[in-house]
Amino acid sequence: MILACRIVGSSQKRKFVLTKAFLIDRYKKGGALRLGQSPEPQLRENDVMVEIHAASVNPLDAKIRDGEFKLILPYRLPLVLGNDVAGVVVRVGANVRQFKPGDAVYARPGKDRIGTFAEYIAIDAADIALKPANLSMEEAASIPLVALTAWQALVERAKLQKGQRVLIHGGSGGVGTIAIQLAKHLGAHVATTVSTANIDLVKSLGADVVVDYKKDDFEKVLKGYDVVLNSLGKDTLEKSLAVLKPGGKLISISGPPDPDFARENGFGWLLQQVMRFLSLGIRRKSKRRGIGYSFLFMTANGAQLGKITSLIEAGAIRPVIDRAFPFDKTNEALDYVEAGRAKGKVVIAVK
Repeated sequence: MILACRIVGSSQKRKFVLTKAFLIDRYKKGGALRLGQSPEPQLRENDVMVEIHAASVNPLDAKIRDGEFKLILPYRLPLVLGNDVAGVVVRVGANVRQFKPGDAVYARPGKDRIGTFAEYIAIDAADIALKPANLSMEEAASIPLVALTAWQALVERAKLQKGQRVLIHGGSGGVGTIAIQLAKHLGAHVATTVSTANIDLVKSLGADVVVDYKKDDFEKVLKGYDVVLNSLGKDTLEKSLAVLKPGGKLISISGPPDPDFARENGFGWLLQQVMRFLSLGIRRKSKRRGIGYSFLFMTANGAQLGKITSLIEAGAIRPVIDRAFPFDKTNEALDYVEAGRAKGKVVIAVK
């Protein structure tokens, strides 16, 4: 439902459009999102306005709601949540040439312009790609954030090569299911950690070695790996050092953030020192073993997403969706993701 009203200016009338959206008015751990009305986003000259057909839910959404990132992501409240989108272009900015109304697209919006739990969103054209032709809107919405995370970790950061060995923690999760497939496409030997119930799933995605963390300690089973992609907690992060060979790379998407991340994002001196302190322990332990540690907070990138589209259309990567919820059940979808038992992704059908 879209509500329109007239606002009268000093010289002319202009249209003011309100659209349905799920918002937070303040940071609150475990708080429910509010279904309300939000002004239709402003279309800038380099933007594409997308009518949202589907979105997906990520643990990041809960962390933003809880206020965990308020120091590094200083959003203005009220805030529309949501970090993944698939939909149809309805308008383009004056400088946009690569997209046109009617195009089916998908994206992870820039971190300062999130808001996909809504009916419309304006996104920088540089952050968008054409939707894979062989995916539905719901399937496409499940891809951008996790696939870009996997790409930036394995291709950009690790520079993973054919024949190398990579351990991907949490292989049945959103990032894990895509990272396993991407690593196999790159020709790597892939190990992953999952619970007993998810062994068959990750094997079907291409995992060569599966460690059931309910039965075995991965750090005792695996040795001589080139890369570890960590999405779990501090204990798993530190135990992963024992898996890596000297010269290996430990990449974590769950923290702690490091000084390089602070510098790359232009944070002030104080925040740089905070992140230096938070990561000091793991950086020291890594250095003693001759291992490189880095924290990755993925960034929006339409060009990389276009390469991922090609892999999806070629059959090298497929989405894994656990459940789909209707738009009005967005809070239930977020609760389901927070429970931590989803296999792959959870999506929301907006339209």
